[in-house]
Amino acid sequence: MSVLLLDGAQRLGAKILVSGGSRCNVTNARVTDADFWGGRRTFVRRVLRGLTVADTVAFFRDVGVPLHEEEDGKLFPDSNRARDVLNALGGAARDTGVTILTAARVSDVAKADGGFRVATSAGDIEAAQVVLATGGRSLPKSGSDGAGFEFAKRLGHTVVPTTPGLVPLLLDRDEHALHRELSGVAHRAELTLWTDDAVEIRLQGSLLWTHFGISGPVTLNMSRHWLRAVLERKHARLTMSFVPERTFDDVEQWWPARARERPHAGVITQLATLVPASVAEALTRHLKVARDTTLAHLSREDRRRLSHALVNWPLHVVGDRGYNYAEVTAGGVSLDDIDPSTMRSRVCQGLSLVGEILDVDGRIGGFNFQWAWSSARVAASALGT
Repeated sequence: MSVLLLDGAQRLGAKILVSGGSRCNVTNARVTDADFWGGRRTFVRRVLRGLTVADTVAFFRDVGVPLHEEEDGKLFPDSNRARDVLNALGGAARDTGVTILTAARVSDVAKADGGFRVATSAGDIEAAQVVLATGGRSLPKSGSDGAGFEFAKRLGHTVVPTTPGLVPLLLDRDEHALHRELSGVAHRAELTLWTDDAVEIRLQGSLLWTHFGISGPVTLNMSRHWLRAVLERKHARLTMSFVPERTFDDVEQWWPARARERPHAGVITQLATLVPASVAEALTRHLKVARDTTLAHLSREDRRRLSHALVNWPLHVVGDRGYNYAEVTAGGVSLDDIDPSTMRSRVCQGLSLVGEILDVDGRIGGFNFQWAWSSARVAASALGT
């Protein structure tokens, strides 16, 4: 069979080139269905078996891109160059006879006699089978501007409403807000999403304060859950613990224990043993705890306010930075419409769908690339059958 790859951009692989800080986080050393949200886990698990992490590592090694493991299991090319990943993929496609046509933006995909008519800026093309690998809506300048969802809808598919995923969050715009004071500071944190006054999910990881709000891995992972809750019109709020390993009672007991050991030590100095010094300074200032207060003179009321702040700091989220800054799209074509053994559509014969266009999104760390590789391998294996 002849295979034609169409891309609307002048050059392939814009998302690959910008991923992982231009180093391309190809996959993760440990990938399971639990690393993904959206559609059914049983579906995701089956697709991941179609191309495992070991298979992925072997593939990239065979095309000249050996990988190495870094923090949190992230796998990067040994060269630390996303360009090498892109060149290897393009070369492998051409070596197997794939024709690559760039600057050929698709405007429509319609059923025709014996297959499909694909309308492009380079002219109409007839095809026996079509694979939609258009991405979602994240980083639209790279080409994934949501057009694939419209194609899927016209061909009979249900599209779960989309939101940005892995996106920084905006906090209240008060010029005296904590995030403005701490912009640039990173530390470990636990974020808790409350919906209708019940805990929906807790996530831990590194958080980065910014001039507009919060970012960093734990924020990016939480963003899809916050935005889905808002989309579903739930009463949602977000809180943060500066000390993920400790409960309120733990912190409450910590203060008198430290006071017995060092009664004349300053509150800020001791607080800085739990959190970065800049955070200790900011918290005491926002809570109006006198700067020169010692542990021996810390009132019960101030102690409790500090303890609550450490484990249950409210984050007043007012929005997100949008698809231009999102690394992935949450939502997409319903998995009910797809056969996980082939990635073929159940509602449109001859059509397959892979990657981000589907209602599957992974956490940060190479998981969304693995979903792309695995779903594409399953689809490719079935095309000739």
